[in-house]
Amino acid sequence: MSDNSPYPVGIPGRAWTEMERDQWRARQSRLRRYDRDVLPRIERLADRFERVRYDEIDYAGEAYPLYALSSRPWDAALPAALITGGVHGYETSGVTGALAFLQARAAAYAGRVNLLVAPCVSPWAYERINRWNYDAVDPNRNFRADGPSREATSLMQLVQPRLGQFRLHIDLHETTDSDESEFRPALAARDGQPFEPGLIPDGFYLVADAENPQLDFQQAIIAAVEAVTHIAPPDDTGQIIGCPIVAPGIITYPQRDYAMCASITGAPYTTTTEVYPDSPRATAQQCSDAQVAAVCAALDFVLAGSRG
Repeated sequence: MSDNSPYPVGIPGRAWTEMERDQWRARQSRLRRYDRDVLPRIERLADRFERVRYDEIDYAGEAYPLYALSSRPWDAALPAALITGGVHGYETSGVTGALAFLQARAAAYAGRVNLLVAPCVSPWAYERINRWNYDAVDPNRNFRADGPSREATSLMQLVQPRLGQFRLHIDLHETTDSDESEFRPALAARDGQPFEPGLIPDGFYLVADAENPQLDFQQAIIAAVEAVTHIAPPDDTGQIIGCPIVAPGIITYPQRDYAMCASITGAPYTTTTEVYPDSPRATAQQCSDAQVAAVCAALDFVLAGSRG
């Protein structure tokens, strides 16, 4: 939806009950296949990385095994980096970028850093090209131990034994036109709130942690990505998605307060990438390449600091 008509599920001003969630689920169709698109690529990487099956989620009889790929061997003397994609399943380049990094660029970091990569955190949403999971819950606002998103709590359990080792966590996302046409109206309807229209930025940007922004780190990523795709300019108010920019292409969120994925390791260097796949100035390949460039720049910056 893109006009001011009510969202097709629910009654304006009234939060959803399970009946509305069922109506919302009935609108979701399986548009692509995790078992065909993602799992074979993970399997092909298993000769170079340890393939870790860290959970299996079942929604209405559909089972989704959750996999991560880990450095083999894991060397406790080295710093560690967590790379996550597909926390929002519809944000395709997060998934493809994480896998492309492992396929094409990760070998350059062997023996220098331990990598833990979860390329598709939310496979049910990946298949429906949706932001939410089966329960109409946004995983990226529910990374807390008692949270309602199984995708989030399962990833936290995977990471927990290695807490204290991570120097870096980069979480790969997209901002799409459908954020404004579908997902933000759905959120307002779900919560019984009025929908307030916003603007979708044209280009790549980063969301740093408001409590620990590490601007030199963020700016190094922006500089690398700028060689691949364009950086989002601020709007007329100097903001991106309603947040003041703190440097070109960089805004901040309070990651832990928002229970975002990037908060789960406590790493000193964290960021959330935001690629814009609907831009007439960017292709799907450029979006994936931008994610890879961001990962490499983040690793290079952190490893250069470790040497110092």
